[in-house]
Amino acid sequence: MPMSCLPVSLYADLSAGRLTLADWFRFAAELGLEGADISVAHLPGRDASSLAPLRHQAQDAGVAIPMMVTYTDFTHPDPTVRARQADELRSCIEAATHLGVRYLRVTAGQNHPGVERAQGIGWASAGLTACLPDASSAGVVLAYENHTIGYGWDHYDFSLPADIYLEIVNNTAGSGLQLLFDTANNLVNGEDPLPLLDQVIDRVAVIHAADMARKGHFEPTVVGTGVSPLASIFHRFRAAGFDGWLSIEEGSKTGQAGFRQAIPLVRDLWEKSKQ
Repeated sequence: MPMSCLPVSLYADLSAGRLTLADWFRFAAELGLEGADISVAHLPGRDASSLAPLRHQAQDAGVAIPMMVTYTDFTHPDPTVRARQADELRSCIEAATHLGVRYLRVTAGQNHPGVERAQGIGWASAGLTACLPDASSAGVVLAYENHTIGYGWDHYDFSLPADIYLEIVNNTAGSGLQLLFDTANNLVNGEDPLPLLDQVIDRVAVIHAADMARKGHFEPTVVGTGVSPLASIFHRFRAAGFDGWLSIEEGSKTGQAGFRQAIPLVRDLWEKSKQ
């Protein structure tokens, strides 16, 4: 089972230029990871000439770039903005092909004030499926996350509540939209992630191993040290025969120490889950 990592703790340094993606690829390799995930926010451009060096840097470091996270906001009340989000996602799909990225994380959008439940669910369902033909043609998989908040967002995700996420999942059944299951985000809303997982596990393409310090609060902590029921979640995935990418979302903001602590903890929990 291949393992990667999304370096949320490094986002500020990557955005400010104190670190480069090449630095991240080398660090991921040092940590013994097979893959190094990235955010679209840190790309130097979307065209082939801008991205070819990044692809070579990952190859030189000895890691794949299995997933890139995007921040699609299909629940914006302005239809012009929602249309631009689809164009933005098509641009990300093209960038993924230049990088050799297989999976794009997609999101429903923000919980904008005044957006009613039925409106948001309809807009999100339409937006998340609009670019599936483009992704399929490019050999890219769109994976919809049970998500809390995006980089640069002002509001929590419209589909953070499990019942809303599940309704969008059901609305898109048979469309080709796959799922990215985060092990901690439902905890932020005071919910247990296990009942949701049991209802969506057959469509999960990628796992985000994440953790929160407390239930009911957005307090990312070193993965494996918080309240996320990782052992039970991993056991369910093992029983279902999951063999895709397990991505550690390192957002504890504890520097390199957080990565060095989380990765062996997650490896150990995954290995024990087969017992």
